[in-house]
Amino acid sequence: MPEPTKKAASAFTKKPKSSEAVAGGVVVFEAETEKTDTKVKWQRDSADIVASEKYLITADGNKHSLTITSISKEDDVIYSVIAGSSKVKFELKVKEQQEKTENAASSSPASAEGQPQASCEHEAPAESQQPDTRQDLTGLFLEKPQSGEVTMGANITFTAKVGSANLIKKPAVKWFKGKWMDLASKAGKHLQLKELYDRNTKVYTFEMQIIGAKANYSGAYRCEVSSKDKFDSCNFDLIVHEARVEEIDIRAAFRRTSCDGAEEAGELDFSALLRKRATHVSNEPEVDVWDILKKAPASEYEKIAFQYGITDLRGMLKRLKRMKKEEKKSEAFLKKLDPAYQVDKGHKMKIVVEVADPDAEVKWLKNGQEIQMSGSKYIFENVGNKRILTINNCCLADDAAYQCVIGEEKCFTELFVKEPPVLILQSLEDQMAMKGERVEFECEVSEEGALVKWEKDGVELTREETFKYRFKKDGRKHYLIINEASKEDCGHYMVKTNGGESVAELMVQEKDLEVYQSIADLTVKAKDQAVFKCEVSDENVKGIWYKNGMEVKASDRVHITHIGRNHKLTIDDVKPEDEGDYTFVPEGYAFNLSAKLNFLEVKIDYVPRQDPPKIHLDCVGHTPETTIIVVAGNKLRLDVPITGDPAPTVVWTKADKVISDTDGRVHVESLKDHCIFTIEGAERGDEGVYSVVVKNPAGEDTADITVKVVDVPDPPEAPKIVSLGEDWCNVQWEPPAFNGGQPVLGYVLERKKKKSYRWMRLNFDPHKGLTYEAKRMIEGMAYEMRIYAVNAIGMSRPSAPSQPFVPIAPTSEPHCLTVDDITDTSISLKWRPPERIGAAGMDGYTVEYCKEGTDEWVPAFEGLTERTSVNIKNLPTGEKMQFRVRAINVAGASAPASLAQPVTIREIMQRPKIWIPRSLRQTVVKKVGETINIVLPFQGKPRPKVTWTKDGEALDPKQVGIRNSDFDTILFIRRSELKDSGKYDVAVQIENMEDKASLHIQVVDKPGPPQNLKITEVWGFNVALEWKPPKDNGNCEITGYTIQKADKKTMEWFNVYDHYRRTNCVASDLIMGNEYIFRVFSVNMCGLSEEPCTSKDSAYIQKTGIMYKPPSYKEHDFSEAPKFTHPLVNRSVIAGYNATLSCALRGWPKPKVVWYKNKMDISNEPKFRMFSKQGVLTLEIRKPCPFDGGTYTCKAINDLGEAEVECKLEVRAYMAKKASQEK
Repeated sequence: MPEPTKKAASAFTKKPKSSEAVAGGVVVFEAETEKTDTKVKWQRDSADIVASEKYLITADGNKHSLTITSISKEDDVIYSVIAGSSKVKFELKVKEQQEKTENAASSSPASAEGQPQASCEHEAPAESQQPDTRQDLTGLFLEKPQSGEVTMGANITFTAKVGSANLIKKPAVKWFKGKWMDLASKAGKHLQLKELYDRNTKVYTFEMQIIGAKANYSGAYRCEVSSKDKFDSCNFDLIVHEARVEEIDIRAAFRRTSCDGAEEAGELDFSALLRKRATHVSNEPEVDVWDILKKAPASEYEKIAFQYGITDLRGMLKRLKRMKKEEKKSEAFLKKLDPAYQVDKGHKMKIVVEVADPDAEVKWLKNGQEIQMSGSKYIFENVGNKRILTINNCCLADDAAYQCVIGEEKCFTELFVKEPPVLILQSLEDQMAMKGERVEFECEVSEEGALVKWEKDGVELTREETFKYRFKKDGRKHYLIINEASKEDCGHYMVKTNGGESVAELMVQEKDLEVYQSIADLTVKAKDQAVFKCEVSDENVKGIWYKNGMEVKASDRVHITHIGRNHKLTIDDVKPEDEGDYTFVPEGYAFNLSAKLNFLEVKIDYVPRQDPPKIHLDCVGHTPETTIIVVAGNKLRLDVPITGDPAPTVVWTKADKVISDTDGRVHVESLKDHCIFTIEGAERGDEGVYSVVVKNPAGEDTADITVKVVDVPDPPEAPKIVSLGEDWCNVQWEPPAFNGGQPVLGYVLERKKKKSYRWMRLNFDPHKGLTYEAKRMIEGMAYEMRIYAVNAIGMSRPSAPSQPFVPIAPTSEPHCLTVDDITDTSISLKWRPPERIGAAGMDGYTVEYCKEGTDEWVPAFEGLTERTSVNIKNLPTGEKMQFRVRAINVAGASAPASLAQPVTIREIMQRPKIWIPRSLRQTVVKKVGETINIVLPFQGKPRPKVTWTKDGEALDPKQVGIRNSDFDTILFIRRSELKDSGKYDVAVQIENMEDKASLHIQVVDKPGPPQNLKITEVWGFNVALEWKPPKDNGNCEITGYTIQKADKKTMEWFNVYDHYRRTNCVASDLIMGNEYIFRVFSVNMCGLSEEPCTSKDSAYIQKTGIMYKPPSYKEHDFSEAPKFTHPLVNRSVIAGYNATLSCALRGWPKPKVVWYKNKMDISNEPKFRMFSKQGVLTLEIRKPCPFDGGTYTCKAINDLGEAEVECKLEVRAYMAKKASQEK
């Protein structure tokens, strides 16, 4: 379903903004409302503004403005504008005219000696401060503290102002440094907190004054203000600059300048003097007294102080002790805490530190307070050198700063607790209300105290915006309450959390009171009872009864009752004065119901004794056809006057069946002058013609009375959904089988979500047709519908609900339909999926085509395809064709996406071009017996002819297989041999156009054995060997030799050298008295040679009693400054492929090597890897991008000197775009 139209919850389309003005000037605030007839009210500090010379209020249609003239400092307050239920606040800041000159004076050097006010003169607007969003902000600050700068040793004051006019409770202010440090506990010599209150303006002023600022006072600060359920906060920064230190003699600094004898008198911060010590011009050699003090023993301190004129010996010793403590390195911790940890809410967290002493006792602190063992929340563990703090079931209260303390040593960390997403467990329900009623939306979330956001038609609802909405929290349940609903409140309401959302619709209808049963005229006799009864649609409506315009009061004889929708006036023992016009007036509605009470006076005349009986049907309640209508369930009482002398007998019949005068539901009662026919709770079966017969000796009389029972209609059958749309459906139903005896006036429809129990009425006025279009539904949501039939009596029971249905719509049309390829008989098309798919998803695509000039669209294939490309074959050559694509889902086909113009089915010639993959641009190396499979892509239309050659000759089809397709060619050798090495040429040709490419294949094998292994010399325990390289190197370079020895007694072979590069060597450490033979293997990239070369002679190590005395040589000094024997070389590489820079270095002791990029150290950068092997230094750059280009420097340093080389690296972008253009 598309996003519903955003209807602003505010009555304003343009809101006034906060402004600044100079005293004495004029300022104009402008606002625009949605409607032209909206009344607008302006306020100053919550008091209404009346138009005057100072305040000019204008209104032009929906444009409203407030002009303030002759601005003064008293106008620096909060203003607001109200339209309907919307209220917008804004602020006027008044500046003095001399402010610029004052600012200029405050920026002069003399300002360092004063107290700069960081809260009043900072130019940054209040909106630049980022408030704390832990609770709903209510804008308590009238003036927020601003960031400031101060010179070390000077004073600075931060000011915050809070208005209390709208606060129930006095605001409380807290000042923090960093995230946790409450500055209230730090108040004293260097920090003072003040509070002022102005009774006239009702403004609280809170000040934080820092006296004698120090360097460690720099950092981030926060000011929080709270009052009952309201909260606001502001962040600001303090920067402390170091003071300029003039050239001071350190010995003069130690001399005490005060003579009052206090302990700290004359004490200075010598560490600052040492950091900023300037050169003192003197003829004497420069002496660093501080170095002398640090190196001298404690017994010499007094002597040194006397020698250099230092009189403050006590201050000197204190400062020296502090410095030694600072210089002393911490040895308590082997591994300190990490800077920060993060854990999900409700999970367990372990904080581990390693200590130097396994027996050391540690203390854990949380926000500066020691953590005590309590239950299972905190667990302390000692495992060897490790100290572990385990926090179970982490909550937001555990989000704090932690310390581990061993004696005087501390290490710090911070724990961040991450909240899991808040899920919506109970969704919102659709609501329908009458105008003026209270509406309440309710939802339930997965966590208590979670923050939720309410929106109406996509616009967030806030307390500041309007007074209409009220938000309520009760545990995990959240409520949105609208006290008096109006037509403007109709729309979709959404509740959002960080883990989900829920939508419901509110419909508000006007109250229309319907009269289901009106009061009727009555004719009664004396002493009888008169009952006026009416029924209205709203059971909560009260009313007043009038008689001839005078209100009727209840008495012993007159009873007024109101039960549900029924209103009744009962008069017992009717008297002649009760005759008149009676009226019922519903409260709050401009109409009334009237009826007349007629008094029937019975006259007694002299009647002869032989008077025949007579039936007098003069009663009210029948039509001229003597038909009496009664509502089902009501009581029918029919008084029929009769005359006759002697008194006649009365017989009532219905369909020839006599009605007895029993006490049943239908019964009769005969009196002397009249008879009473009563039906208790009329039913449909009571309809018919009733006959009454009166007889006496003088004769008889008869009369027929037709009774018709009317009722509400039967419920219609379950409705059917005949069509669906994105947010609508068409409903159809049949009339009820029985209309209740009255014509059906219309139908009332209700709908509900399938999983809900709340039905929402769609119409209040009866709908006369048998079809209805229901709108404003949510796409993808299952609904049910039901119908009520309405006649003059009332509303039927609801029909059975319809089958569940889901409003869905076809997708939008596919887009970017283009031709990918075309031949003489086929075409390839591709496209992109629709931008809007909807809740019904998408089943696939259909592709159709037709010839130009016709409307006969032919499907390109049967069924649907899920791919976004298709190849259509068997098309007529040279014909102009049009193509279109539709997306299909359950709701049907989307609008078609067509090509801009017809396409001629004819292949377009394309120049042949071979694309050599990067891996094939170098020599392809394979071992003997391995498979060679080379794929070369190419382009060209029509299909080009492909030709392969090796070293200028055709390939042997028995050894080499070639497979060609429309877009590539494959060279395949199942088992490679040495003879397959060489240069392979491939050519693709279309008519007289041709493109060629070459590639090199090298097939390698194990080498042959070395030649002529000889023992050239034997001395002491050493044997010199010599040999020649092998004749067959396996078609690749010999990488070394493996030399082995064996004692002739055991003939067990042992390695002497592996991967030895030279063709001669010396075998040492042989055993005296043994005879040895030797053999040598050749080694290349394939491994050792199959056969070794064995020495023909053997070497015998003779036994001798003479001890060999080696000659003495002067030990050679190998020390050498670093020197690069091979420099770095400028390189140009392609982005995305690893690149290396190499150079060779010599030097002893082993130099320290540092790599730089554009003079920046990259040793710790994860993108670079540095290698050093046998003096060769290599820098690997992983997948470089164009930003990695620049100047790279390799610097080597040892005790004898340093050296460096540099090169330039160019990273070229991959030429994919250029290649596509060449196509």
